[in-house]
Amino acid sequence: MGNIKQDFVKFENVDKSYDGKVLVVKDLNLDIAEGEFLTLLGPSGSGKTTTLMMLAGFETPTNGEIYLDGSPISSIPPYKRGIGMVFQNYALFPHLSVYENLAFPLKVRKMDKVEIEDRIKRTLDMVSLSEFGNRMPAQLSGGQQQRVAVARALVFDPAVVLMDEPLGALDKNLRESMQYELKSIHEKLGVTVVYVTHDQSEALTMSNRIAVFNDGNVQQLSSPSDLYESPSNSFVAQFIGENNTFTGIVKEISGDKALIQTDSGETIKAKAVSVSSIGEKTNLSLRPERVMINPENDVENHFECEVKEIIYHGDHIRLRVNLLNNSEFILKIRNSDKLSDVSTGDKIKLGWSSSDCRALD
Repeated sequence: MGNIKQDFVKFENVDKSYDGKVLVVKDLNLDIAEGEFLTLLGPSGSGKTTTLMMLAGFETPTNGEIYLDGSPISSIPPYKRGIGMVFQNYALFPHLSVYENLAFPLKVRKMDKVEIEDRIKRTLDMVSLSEFGNRMPAQLSGGQQQRVAVARALVFDPAVVLMDEPLGALDKNLRESMQYELKSIHEKLGVTVVYVTHDQSEALTMSNRIAVFNDGNVQQLSSPSDLYESPSNSFVAQFIGENNTFTGIVKEISGDKALIQTDSGETIKAKAVSVSSIGEKTNLSLRPERVMINPENDVENHFECEVKEIIYHGDHIRLRVNLLNNSEFILKIRNSDKLSDVSTGDKIKLGWSSSDCRALD
């Protein structure tokens, strides 16, 4: 990592308002390392696409500055930024062949014919479309068109490639295979990618880091595993992965542990992530796969519950139970003989470690 620029792309105190009143991006400070695959993840209207469009040059910051490799770029037009772009609707020229679509950004840059041919051949090989140069976009499947769009964004060796929901129009199986393909291309080329999606599993699969956006702010910027295992607030915990929640009041704090009295009157021992005082309200976050049936005695939290539903998922079994007045409490158990004698309506004992249950704001 010695020569990698950690702030290759830099947003510094960036605001964006379309009407002069409401900020859709608020005081954004974000550094993206050279060669990183960074995903901007969030619900519709959270500011992620606006952030991408400001980097592309299609929108201008209301305040602040964006830097690329140390140089401010907010006043530079999009076509002079050296940035590749992949859109959800592919944006291919329908009247040009695949070859001509890829040649277009190279001709604009006045490259000679030999280099154009060499680059197109290399790039089509990379996206497994070397036999498709003479096809028109309408003769291609959705997945093939998306590969051409990716190839066109990469063919001129851009400093950064931006991708705006590029897999959103594909069906589930194709979308998943394209995720691995894009990840593989990124690993081969080492190009800096900034990727926008609202699909959390897509973000977890592909990214080096993920910036979770909500209401114009980055809620958390972490690796996929940190984001899932250690959400810093309730929004991130709910948005990333599946989550059981309880609300309650802080009764005790000791070191990094807190004792929480839930609304049902029971107490749960949890990790004190973003609570600091007794009497404070909190939301507890607990992943379904962290819950154990018939737990060992050294697990701090033990409760009895009633099984409401058993759903077979092949590699795991999903149980819905009524626990502490929460009839939507979910646990996931690996498919094993452990559950062979459990039926709907049974009373079973559950438990979990305090370190797996997070007290959040």
